[in-house]
Order: sequence, then C-alpha cells, then structure tokens
Amino acid sequence: MFISKARITAIGSYVPEKRLTNFDLEKMVETNDEWIVQRTGIKERRIAAKEEFSSDISYNAVRNLMKRFEKTIEDVDMIIVCTLTPDFKTPSVASLVQAKLGIRGAGAIDLNAACAGFTYGLHVANGLITSGLNRKVLVIGAETLSKVTDYEDRSTCILFGDGGGAVLLEYDEEQPSFLSSHLDSEGEAGKHLYCSNHSKHMFDEEIINSDKIVQNGREVYKWAVSTVPKGMKNVLQNASTPLNEVDWFVPHSANLRMIESICKRSDFPIEKTLNSLVDYGNTSSATIPLSLDKGVTENKLKNGDKVLLYGFGGGLAHAGLLIKWTI
Repeated sequence: MFISKARITAIGSYVPEKRLTNFDLEKMVETNDEWIVQRTGIKERRIAAKEEFSSDISYNAVRNLMKRFEKTIEDVDMIIVCTLTPDFKTPSVASLVQAKLGIRGAGAIDLNAACAGFTYGLHVANGLITSGLNRKVLVIGAETLSKVTDYEDRSTCILFGDGGGAVLLEYDEEQPSFLSSHLDSEGEAGKHLYCSNHSKHMFDEEIINSDKIVQNGREVYKWAVSTVPKGMKNVLQNASTPLNEVDWFVPHSANLRMIESICKRSDFPIEKTLNSLVDYGNTSSATIPLSLDKGVTENKLKNGDKVLLYGFGGGLAHAGLLIKWTI
C-alpha cells in the first residue's frame, strides 16, 4: 500500500538571462530554425553565465519560492538537489545550497538520476517525511547542461539548456500530495546516453570517451515511447485511478515529438500536458519543476488537480508519480 504524509506547499524556478535561439545555432552548426522546431519543438534555451553554476541556479529557484509563497526555510531539515551537472564532484550542490541559504541543522545530498532526477527526488523526499525521519524538505532540480554540451555536435547541441526549479515538501497527514509511484531502470541501455569523466568505462568499444553529453537519439526515443506509457499505466494502477481522471500530464520535456508519441500511445490528450521545452529546451532534471511552475504562473494548475509526473532519461532510468496539487 502506498502511504504519504508529505505535501508540496510551494514552488519556485529560475533560468539564466542569456538566450540561445535556433537562429543563434544556425551560426554555430549546420542546422536551421525550421529543422529544429520540426524535430524537437524547441525555439530557444537559456545558457548559464561563465561563473554561474548549478548551485547558483538552485539558490535562485529557492529564493523565488520563498518570495512568492512567503515561506521560511530556517527549519528545513533536508535538502535534495537532483542534478547531473554538479559544481564539484565534492562538495555536493546541496551542501553549497545549504551554505548559500544559511540553513543550519539540515542534511544535504545530491541525487543523480539524470532526466528522471526530480521525480526520484520527490519519491525520496516523500519517503523521508512519511517515515518520520524529516518534516520539511527542499527538492531542487537544477542543471547547467551548457557546460557539458558539445556545440560541434548538431544532434545534441540543439537540445540542451540551463535552469532549475524547487519545491518545498512539508509534513501533512491530512492533505498529502502523493498518491502513487513507479520506478525502474534499464542500465544495460545506459550506453545510449552518457557523459564520461574517465578514460575507461564499463560499456564497450562503441563508447566515446568524452566529458560532453553523447546520445544515440534514435535508441533513446524508441526506448522512451515504448517504456513511458507502460510506466504511466503502472502509476495509475497503483493509485486505482483511471486515465480520464488525470487533469494534467507532466512528462520530462525532452522533445515535443516524443511527448506527442507518448500521449498517442497512452491515449492521453496532448492538450492536457505541460512542458517547458519550447522556451527552455531540455534541462534534464529541471524540466518537470519548470513545467509545473509554468502551469502555476499560467493559471492552469488548480488545487485538487490530479497530476501525473513522469521523468525518464540517462541510466536509462525512469520514475512516475501521481500527485494531488495542493498549493
């Protein structure tokens, strides 16, 4: 039986000022705006400044949350930052965020499940609060993917951008947000999407040693459109909730054509999806919180709405959650 005693009580987001449009990319690689929009739906993405890192994006997202919802964070007792682009190998981004925010007495960990990171982070935070180990947790999805993007590879550089989103979870036994979850990973397919930091690796001779993102887009696309609909079904079965009771679907904003295919296979109306990719591109662990916050600012998300979140990507890992929107 799925149990939750955690409620999402606030949300915030932040994106860097610099824009990288499709027309800018036309000057960098052999591509054009029409080609990019037709295949991905992306029009532009945000790029972090040279001295702007994932901890800065995380900090600004939390500050945005605090300002908009008048939340205090002095009593936060755990910080989870979901990212694949940390400032350092150590200390963690979460520890840097704790220091920037001046929070004392809080645990701090980073979680790397790539594009599924935020949904994994929510799952972990719900477990910590429901078990009684924590009472107030910040979950942040933040990325500076521009720092690991190969801008000579036209198949990947058109996709990725920088940004972040944060939510606050608090103990609430009466109005919990979380209704069900489903998590899985297929590590044997990890070679189709990776970013290496070693000269040797566990995969095979096909792997390129690179500190930039390498992706076999065709294989990742095939995996996502076949895997995510099955995962969505499991999430809903776990909650005894039919698909027609879902008010909004918020998938990882990897590619608009991919989202369209997932919706078609799931028999879910594309009009009831939220995404952040048109203006921000693929921001990995940040796409879902950015999409949710966009839904809030555009007055689409309403109290009581049932929202199906589904993250998927590097690992290849995926995770889905059904939540009741209660902000």
